[in-house]
Amino acid sequence: MHRILQPDGWAKPVGYSNGISARGRQIFVGGQVGWTGEGRFETDDLAGQVRQALENVVGVLDADGAGPEHIVSMTWYFIDRDDYLANLKRIGEAYRDVMGRHYPAMAAMQVVALVEERAKVEIQAIAVVPD
Repeated sequence: MHRILQPDGWAKPVGYSNGISARGRQIFVGGQVGWTGEGRFETDDLAGQVRQALENVVGVLDADGAGPEHIVSMTWYFIDRDDYLANLKRIGEAYRDVMGRHYPAMAAMQVVALVEERAKVEIQAIAVVPD
């Protein structure tokens, strides 16, 4: 389905892949924040918002018959790097609960703010469903 790209001699990444090769139908998931499908935030906790944002990504994929195993790339935007680092264990648990043990190519960065005032994270994804 997908091929993980791991250059010879490189240290194996933890929680993500350096690259993925894939062929098939592409799905581009717009940035998802940690609110419900009705647009309501149920928590201001970062790990809780990450869980909800990931569930939202999976919900968009499901609308086209895809799942988390089809994700080849994700970009995460956080408003507080220190909050992210302090919650890595809980974020990892939320990730594995929603996404399983599938680790696409990822980037994560701190940004000054997100458009939704209560949002602490926004996650964008690209998926490829095999032909």
